[in-house]
Amino acid sequence: MIEQRAVTTKPETQQPLLSVRDLKVAFPSEAGRVDAVRGVSFDLHRGKTLGIVGESGSGKSVTSMAVMGLLPDYASVTGSVTLGGDNLLDLDDRQMSKVRGRRIGMIFQDPLSSLTPIFSIGAQIVEALQIHQDISTAAAWKRAVELLDLVGIPNPDRRAKGFPHEFSGGMRQRAVIAMAIANDPDLIIADEPTTALDVTVQAQILDVLKTAQRETGAAVVMITHDLGVVAGSADDVMVMYAGRAVERAGVDELFARPRMPYTIGLMGAIPRLDDRARGALIPVPGTPPLLVDLPDACPFAARCPVVQDACLQGEPPLVALAGSDTGDEHAAACLRAAEIDGGAIGGTPIYPVPAVRESGVAAVPREDRPKVLELSGVTKTFPLTRGGLLKRKVGTVFAVNGIDLDIHEGETLGLVGESGCGKTTTLLEIMGLQPPEQGSIAVCGQDTANLRRRQDISAVRRNIQMVFQDPMGALDPRMTVFDILAEPLRAIGERDRRTLDTKVGDLMELVGLDPEHRDRFPSAFSGGQRQRIGIARALATKPQLLVLDEPVSALDVSVQAGVINLLNDLKAELGLSYLFVAHDLSVVRHISDRVAVMYLGRIVEIGATDSVFDDPRHPYTRALLSAIPLPDPVAERTRDRVLLKGDLPSPTDDRPGCRFVSRCPLHLTLSDPQKEQCRGVTPPLTARGGSDHRDACHFADTTTSTSVDN
Repeated sequence: MIEQRAVTTKPETQQPLLSVRDLKVAFPSEAGRVDAVRGVSFDLHRGKTLGIVGESGSGKSVTSMAVMGLLPDYASVTGSVTLGGDNLLDLDDRQMSKVRGRRIGMIFQDPLSSLTPIFSIGAQIVEALQIHQDISTAAAWKRAVELLDLVGIPNPDRRAKGFPHEFSGGMRQRAVIAMAIANDPDLIIADEPTTALDVTVQAQILDVLKTAQRETGAAVVMITHDLGVVAGSADDVMVMYAGRAVERAGVDELFARPRMPYTIGLMGAIPRLDDRARGALIPVPGTPPLLVDLPDACPFAARCPVVQDACLQGEPPLVALAGSDTGDEHAAACLRAAEIDGGAIGGTPIYPVPAVRESGVAAVPREDRPKVLELSGVTKTFPLTRGGLLKRKVGTVFAVNGIDLDIHEGETLGLVGESGCGKTTTLLEIMGLQPPEQGSIAVCGQDTANLRRRQDISAVRRNIQMVFQDPMGALDPRMTVFDILAEPLRAIGERDRRTLDTKVGDLMELVGLDPEHRDRFPSAFSGGQRQRIGIARALATKPQLLVLDEPVSALDVSVQAGVINLLNDLKAELGLSYLFVAHDLSVVRHISDRVAVMYLGRIVEIGATDSVFDDPRHPYTRALLSAIPLPDPVAERTRDRVLLKGDLPSPTDDRPGCRFVSRCPLHLTLSDPQKEQCRGVTPPLTARGGSDHRDACHFADTTTSTSVDN
C-alpha cells in the first residue's frame, strides 16, 4: 500500500519564477456560472518546462490566459499569480502591458492570426523591441534579423522585409517564436504551438523552442493535447480535467507510473508509432462534465471504471503520493491512487483492452482479392496566372504528377505526406468520378473515363463514400440525425417511411449510437458522436470503399481511440476498404495495411505498413517517422532525429530530377557524380529484394549504412 500525504511544494534551492496559487476563473453564461478553472496551483522554476495536458474544455488555455491577463473583463479571476515576486492579478491592463512581451512571451496556436498582415515580419519584431526597450530603429532591425536567424529562417535579412502571407506555416510560427523571445522574457507560454503544423515542421519548431529557451534561460509552459510532445520537452507534467489539476509529477514519473484513472485512460487511447502489435486502443468512455453547478463529487466519476461510492461523497483533493521511483513528487486527485500500480488495481487492468474483431477477408492473400480502387499515372495540374482583369498564364502547378496506387478488398491504404504534397487533390480526383487529365482511375473495376450516363455515375458513387475531417462542418445543423442518415437512402430510391426508420436505426446501432436519439440535431452530440454520424451516413449506401480525410484529427485523443476502434470493427464486419489520409503517422500505422508516402505530387515510397515503418528507405519517409513524438520520455530522448532543412522546390517546376534533393540529408553525404544523378534523373518507384515495398530514391540502399541525421 502506498501512503498518501498532504501535497507540498517541490523542494528547490531557489524560489520559483512563477507561482500560481488557488487560481479560479469563472464566466457568466445563460446556463449559469461556468467554473472554467477551479483552484489550480503550481510552481515553475527558471529554465524548466511544465507541460499541461488534458481534453478540450479542461481549462488549459484559460489558465494560460489568466496568467497573461488576457481574459475579458466579465471573467471572474481569483487566487494569485506571482511572477518574480509580483502578483500579476493585482496589476491593471496598462501595467500588464509592460509585463506581456517583456517578462512573458506568448506563442499562440495559429501563427497567421498572431501576426498583422499589413506589416512586414521585421517591422513587427522591431515594434515588439521598441515598445519595451530604448533602442534605435537601426539597432532594432539588426536585432530582428539576428532573431530570425536564431530561429532558423533562411536569408533572414531579406525575409525580415517579407509579409506574413509570404511565409509558410512553419516559418510564420518561427517568426512568432522570434517575437516572443525578442526581449529575453523570463517566461514563455506556448499554447498548442505545433497543432496546425506538419509533423516535420513540428519537429523543427520544438527544436527551435528548445534553442530559444536555452538562449534566454526562460521557463516554459507547454500547453498541448499531444503526450508525445510533452514526453520530449517537459520536465514536469500537470494533467487537467474539469478545470482543475488531477495529477502532477515529473515527466519520467508520470509516464512510468500514472496514478489517476483519467491519465491512464489518456495514455491507453494513444496509438504509438513503435507499437507493432496494433491491438485495439482503449477509449475513455463518456464525455467531460459541463462546468456549471458541478456536484461535490469526483468530476471523473461518471467515466471512471473503478469508481466507488466514496468517490461521490466529495471531490477528492490533490494529494502527494509517497513511493516515487524517480524522487519527484507525485500528486493525484483520486481516492484509489494508492492502490493503482502499472495501470491496474490488484493485478486487474483499470481499462480492459477491447477485443480485436477478426476479418475473414484478411485471410485471403492480397493478390487474390479484387481491386476496389486503382490509379495509374494520374496527373492533375492547375494554371498559375497573373494579372487583374486580363489574366495570363505564367506557369503550371503540378498538384498530382503521375501517381500509381491500388486498394484491394478489405484493405486500408494510408496516404501520408506534408501539406501541399497532393493528398487532398488526389482525393478530389477520385471522388469526382471524372476522367483525369492523364492516366486512369478505376472504382470497383469501372474506369471513370467510361462513365457517360448519370445512372452509371450514380451506381459507382454508391460504392465509394467519404468521411470528412470536421464532423460538425460536414453535417447540416438544421437537419435531425434521422434526416441526415435518410438523405442518402432517399437518393438511391428508398421512400418508405417505415423502411427508412428501420435502416436509420440499424445504421445508428452499427456505429454505436442510440437510435432513440434520431430526432436530435448535430449540436446535441459530442465531437466523437458527430463523427460517428458522418460514418453512418457514409455507410448508408453500403459502399465497398470509404475515403477518410483526416477523420480523427479534430478529436480529443480519448474520443479518437473509440472512432479508430469503430473503423477497424466496421472494416472486419462489413469487408470494407479504406483510403485513409492523415498526417499523424501513429494513427496511420495503427489502422493501415499499406502506406503510400507522397511528396510534391508524387509517391516516393509505398508498401506494407510494417515494412515501410520498420525499414523506411526513402530519406523523406525517414524524416517523417523520426518527427512523430513518442509518448515515452526515455525513448523520446534517446531516438535519432532527422530534421529537414532547406526550402521546398516550386510546385511549378517539373524538370527531371529528384524533387526532394534540396532538403535531402542523404544527398549531402553522396559523391559528386551521385549528386548529379539525383539532380538530373527522376528516380522511379523501384521494388528491392523481390517485395512490393517500393521507393523512389536512387541510393535508398545506402540509407541503412549511411547516417542521414543532422
